[in-house]
Amino acid sequence: MTEEQVIRTGVIDLVLQSGLMVQLVLLALVLASVGCWAILFTKLRQLKAAGRENARFLDVFWKSKNLDEISRRLDEFPRSPVASVFQSGHKELRKLSQAERSGSGEAEVDNIQRSLARASTSQLEHLEKHVGWLATTASAAPFVGLFGTVWGIMNSFQNIGAMGSANLAVVAPGIAEALIATAAGLAAAIPAAIGYNHCVGSIRRMTVDMDCFSQDFLNIIQRSLMSAARKKSS
Repeated sequence: MTEEQVIRTGVIDLVLQSGLMVQLVLLALVLASVGCWAILFTKLRQLKAAGRENARFLDVFWKSKNLDEISRRLDEFPRSPVASVFQSGHKELRKLSQAERSGSGEAEVDNIQRSLARASTSQLEHLEKHVGWLATTASAAPFVGLFGTVWGIMNSFQNIGAMGSANLAVVAPGIAEALIATAAGLAAAIPAAIGYNHCVGSIRRMTVDMDCFSQDFLNIIQRSLMSAARKKSS
């Protein structure tokens, strides 16, 4: 048996021989860690696809000369938050008939701005879905592991009191299960914290992209409405 196999077997034996409370703590930490990794992989794929499609959509948007043409190509960007914001603003623009338009276009711009803000909020909520679980695990897992640590040390003191001695054979099992609980808590918390910070950074960049696009879109619409109003007055 190799040294690696001995270590692995030793860790498994320590987990199996630990108390019920420590085993429950370890189980909770393992489940939390598995859930975090599942969320992290899903979010990384989602954010990567969203960023890629945002870039493609913005390239199409700035190269196109007709908003209706862009609207017809929205099926090419199903995972782009910016494309969804555009779709919402464009729908609101099309709802405004010529009879509803005021001379200055201020009312129309306000309606479109609210529509863009609602779409941005909806997309932000979608991007942030389940990300909070990463933050919860990152902050709570060390304390859950600490609880297991305290419980294991408490068992060690109980064994010392029962045996009337403090030799290594008496103290080691409780200390070992305490350290395993500590390690499990850190193993769950560290990837969750790194993953949360990465996801939040990506979501923040996409939020900036949506806000910037909304302002650019509003500027385009406002200039168009003002130009139409001047032509009508002349």
